Amino acid sequence: MSANGSYVIDDKEKGIFLLDRAVHVSGEILRDEMEKIFSKCWIYVGHSSELKKNGDFVTRKVAGRPIIFARDQKGEIGCHFNTCRHRGATVCLERTGNARRFMCVYHGWIYNNDGSMARVPGDDAYTPAFDQTSLGLKKPAKFDNYRDFWFMNLDPGAVSLRDYLGRTTDYIDLVVDQSPSGKMEILPGTQEYDVAANWKLMVENSVDDYHLPSTHSTWLNFMKNSGVKVEPPKEAGLVLPTKGYAIDLGNGHFTTDNVNFRGRPVAKWIPLYGDEAKPEMDAIRAELVERLGPERATRVADTNRNLVIFPNLVINDGSSVTVRTFFPDGVDKMHVTAWALGPVEESESARARRLDAFLTFYGPGGFATPDDVEALEMVQKGLANWQDDRWSEMSRGMGHEDGEQLNSDEFHLRLFWRKWNKLMTGEAA
Repeated sequence: MSANGSYVIDDKEKGIFLLDRAVHVSGEILRDEMEKIFSKCWIYVGHSSELKKNGDFVTRKVAGRPIIFARDQKGEIGCHFNTCRHRGATVCLERTGNARRFMCVYHGWIYNNDGSMARVPGDDAYTPAFDQTSLGLKKPAKFDNYRDFWFMNLDPGAVSLRDYLGRTTDYIDLVVDQSPSGKMEILPGTQEYDVAANWKLMVENSVDDYHLPSTHSTWLNFMKNSGVKVEPPKEAGLVLPTKGYAIDLGNGHFTTDNVNFRGRPVAKWIPLYGDEAKPEMDAIRAELVERLGPERATRVADTNRNLVIFPNLVINDGSSVTVRTFFPDGVDKMHVTAWALGPVEESESARARRLDAFLTFYGPGGFATPDDVEALEMVQKGLANWQDDRWSEMSRGMGHEDGEQLNSDEFHLRLFWRKWNKLMTGEAA
């Protein structure tokens, strides 16, 4: 921590930004994060499409809290803490399923799938002061959605979700506009893996295009050998095949915004897809133009982005669409969960291209993710020297923060750290 109590040295006049490496290794800082960030911010819970039928539910941990994400018998989507009101046991033990009621196996207390109390065995043993109607499953203070992406907030005084998301909705809309009906769905299957690194390193990695040529050289060679142009243009500062930008969306949110070079299922053909895919992809693009107009259709089909919604949701809308969250499981370990997202109307062949791109690049066994995991774990190991080598250098691009921000600079990483630092130090955020 610097002399003024900040975790960053942010000298815009000199063009220097340094990050205190204690933020990745301190257990005390992690405890503060749970109180000041994960208990105050809107945190992603799940997508409506995971709950297609009344009674469908999913259980997962969100910000360290076991929850039940469920659609009740009236079709309403809710979020309940997966904790029995009696003695605190986990109520629902299944990962997914369909149920009208959830029963705690410890003493048999039963809850409806809207979280309300259904039955307490032997309730005649309680006094008249025992009020079953007040003993439904507890819920987060706030729970809301935008375009079927559901978030919870533990802070009763938090701003509305719409206010919190701010300009990120423009980029969520670009994702949803890929569907003719405006309905996207989480595809079957979930990726889960652990990374032996601090969770905030995944935020950096998810939008750090500076690392692409070195960390992902194998993938770039694969793309080149498949007929894709991967050489960067001869322009100062560019390290990727096309020019891209980093965009400040407010509230600690940000995105990269790039001209696509690696193909998109909707609807940017590359040789890797094969000639047989051209007619269908031409038809997908024609539908986009007819529905959205040529300018918006070009925006949807020919650009890609990695969107970060503070603190820990990433929507990668590139060669496929990936929804990824990650939570700390200790100061030097995180648990990552990721899903593929696609239009509900997608044909079997278009879906196959989407899933192939998803698994080939983003999957735990793909070209990118194993490289990224290894890189982050190398960083965490190197940080063992943090007390003797205290500051991470994150000044790339500081000299032109008032102009265009390249995606290969570190402007967007600094946006995250400025927001994080304000919340952690109590500055006006």
